[in-house]
Amino acid sequence: MAAVAATSLTLALGLTACENVAGTTSYALVRVIDASYVAQTDYPAGLNFFVEGTEIASAVGEGYVSGYGTFPASTSATVKITSASSSSTATLVSTSVTLNKVITGNQYTVFLTDKGSSDSGYTVTAVQDQSTAAASGKSAFRFYNEASSEGAVDLYLVPSSSTLAKTKVFYSDLAVGSSTGYISFTSQTVTLYVVPTGTDVTSSSSSYTSEGSFSLTGGEVRTLIIINSELTTDPATSVVVAKDVN
Repeated sequence: MAAVAATSLTLALGLTACENVAGTTSYALVRVIDASYVAQTDYPAGLNFFVEGTEIASAVGEGYVSGYGTFPASTSATVKITSASSSSTATLVSTSVTLNKVITGNQYTVFLTDKGSSDSGYTVTAVQDQSTAAASGKSAFRFYNEASSEGAVDLYLVPSSSTLAKTKVFYSDLAVGSSTGYISFTSQTVTLYVVPTGTDVTSSSSSYTSEGSFSLTGGEVRTLIIINSELTTDPATSVVVAKDVN
């Protein structure tokens, strides 16, 4: 389903490489990310995303990341999200967001998330993405915690030569609905662990499931969204990875 939606986006919008648009002020590169567990439950047929009246994703669910499409820059761009069910079409959200350059580049993500830990209702936000590569020999990760069932979390990036018990916390106490901003670190192969805030990972009884490994060589920029696991309680979370810059 996600692959079909991504293909449709490419055909409809004519996706353009960042370097062709990101430096201008007339246009913005926009992608959408569905990080709503509530919507996944309420609308199992998926959701349709529209930006300025153009469908950018069709019948997608929690964890979906679209490619970037080109839109006019705007301080009041309309975003509408509807259910994909043909029998009960409903509008979840219709709002305006800013797609206008604040820092270098015009590259944005429009997020659909739940309202904090309340699990009632939805929130749409637009954030500006980093559109230039990380420094040589460095990688930059940005995290969003949308896992309402887990609460605040600590993040560990464990080098391949080490273990979780011997690794310093990369970011601590990331609350639900919060983000870290981009954090730069030395590129290498790392494994991500997401654990409840304050957990003693050095305890011999501790056992955690990794959230994925990354072989980083330098320059990579990533946005990682921590979401509720759809089918399991162990692990309670899963991580969606969006490539901002390769």
